[in-house]
Parts: sequence; C-alpha cells; structure tokens
Amino acid sequence: MNIVGKFVTLRAMTRADMPMVCDMFNDPFMEKHVVGWAFPLSLEQQMAWFDSHMNDRTNHRFVIETPEDGAVGIATLTDLDWKNRTATHGIKLASDEKRAKGIGTDTVMAIMRYAFDELGLHRLNSSWFDSNAASKALYTKCGWVEEGVKRSCVFKSGEWLDLTMVGILESDYRALVARNHYWD
Repeated sequence: MNIVGKFVTLRAMTRADMPMVCDMFNDPFMEKHVVGWAFPLSLEQQMAWFDSHMNDRTNHRFVIETPEDGAVGIATLTDLDWKNRTATHGIKLASDEKRAKGIGTDTVMAIMRYAFDELGLHRLNSSWFDSNAASKALYTKCGWVEEGVKRSCVFKSGEWLDLTMVGILESDYRALVARNHYWD
C-alpha cells in the first residue's frame, strides 16, 4: 500500500533508491540542517544498511515521489510505540529545487493522515534546529506545536546547537483539517 497525498506518493524504499539516499546523506547542506550526524557514506555502506533494515517494524522509511520528478526525498515514521501510540516523523528533500513547491506540506499532511487514520496513533514527535527556518515553517504550517528546547544538545560544525522539540496530537491534526479543508 502506498501513502497518497494530494500530489505526492510515499512508497516503500527499495534497493534502487539507495543512490539517491546515499547522495542525500552525503550532502553537506543536509548534514548541517538536520538532526543526527553521519560519516561520509559509500553506496556499498548504504546498500548494507538497506539490507539490514528492510524488515524493521518499528522504523519505517518511505520514498517521496511526485508525478513530475519521481523520487525527491524520504519521509520517516520511526520509534513506533504501539502502547503509547506515538512515533517520530522526519522528512528530507533531496535538493533545493524540490523545496518550496508544496512537496513538504503534502508529505507531512499525508504522513499525519496515515499515522492517525490508518495506524491509530495519538501523537507524532519531531524536532528542528532554530537555524532551519524551512523545517520550522513547514511543521508550523502543518499544525505542529513547539513543546520545549533541549539546550546544547547536538554538536555540529564545531558548535553546540539547541534542539526544539515539537509534536502534534491527533486532535490537533483533526482541527487543522477542519480549518483548512486540506483533504476536500
């Protein structure tokens, strides 16, 4: 089953997607603006990661596709906690040209609909650096709420960065859709 937005499709990741994923993780811009860290990554290492994670049931990674551009990035639902009905969401778009075209918004909306309507989750979590204005604007537009700051939490480019923790509840999502009629 694919997850379908207004114009994006989120599908299962395949071995054929690994060159795009590898390129994304090796992109210095991406490394600077997203949470986490990485060593330089070879395609062979990316393939080995895929082979060892393809059956993981608590961490799901989807490829974002558009009809015009094909694969343009990845979206995730990780740390699925079925008892507390929560997960962590993330999104990465492969290039600057794919940003500011509505792809991020449609992806986040589609992930939320899937998480709340299909999986029965109650809450989604995420985070951003204050320097990542695009992530802040995207998640705010999609109804996510700032819930706190982890001070000096992530070390990047020789400095300690604060990490803003954000979340959305199922009820927040439903109120957002009622207000903006996103799925009408």
